[in-house]
Amino acid sequence: MPAARHTLLLTCVLALLGSLLMACSALPNISVNGTPITNSQNSANGSDQQLNVWQTVSPGIELRYERWKGPSTNEDTMVIVRMNPAQIHLSVHYQPTQPLSVREWTKETGAHVLINGGYFDNNNHPTGLLVSNSEVHGQSYSAFGGMLSVDSQGNIRLRSLSAHPYDPDNEQLQQATQSSPMLIENGQRTQFNANGATERRTIVAQDKQGRLLFIISSGVSFSLDETADLLASSDLSLQTALNLDGGASTGIYVKDSANNEKVTIDAITALPIVIAVK
Repeated sequence: MPAARHTLLLTCVLALLGSLLMACSALPNISVNGTPITNSQNSANGSDQQLNVWQTVSPGIELRYERWKGPSTNEDTMVIVRMNPAQIHLSVHYQPTQPLSVREWTKETGAHVLINGGYFDNNNHPTGLLVSNSEVHGQSYSAFGGMLSVDSQGNIRLRSLSAHPYDPDNEQLQQATQSSPMLIENGQRTQFNANGATERRTIVAQDKQGRLLFIISSGVSFSLDETADLLASSDLSLQTALNLDGGASTGIYVKDSANNEKVTIDAITALPIVIAVK
């Protein structure tokens, strides 16, 4: 092989390796029980965790890992947090001019569980209605999507905005974040139009017993259609489920009642909107 051609080939190989290394550096920081994990495909990373068993991490809050498999070879270890609404306090936090990482938000809020919220635009403004400690931002979606909210009596509700539109004249919300699409309604998988791209996923749900669930897939593993199918076929007995802002925004933090870190999956991007539970 001529020397010039050999040099060109070597340069191309080195450039390719460099690009792969740069891509790896963009992976989120992930840890379980305080141990850093660098491969986002390991997700929540129940490789050394007991699967399919609920563990109580603090009063009214349980943590579980499940290995979910898609229709082909795609699979991921899901982080699932289940909460009794009567034993928790839920709040939505919003800082458009000072978005923070999951770890930074956790320190600021003192949350026992924290996840990313609904969609936001390039200016960090919510694309739907957002209510943070009674302060209203944005405009409600009309006849699509869903909303997680807390009313003036402290009741937590997850609902479809098509079936139950927001009524600003008769609703006094303390907290709210909106997103789309609804994935489960009335215990049934919904139908929606979405591309087939796989992404990191953040889901908020309520089961048929009224418990609130946060469900995280931190691997780039499932499309929205696959996610809806997996939720519907799971043993979580879901009544409603709403897709939150996934992709680079997906993140979760869980600690126990002794303030020991159980799971941290940081978002790739800084977050202007988060949901905090104490």
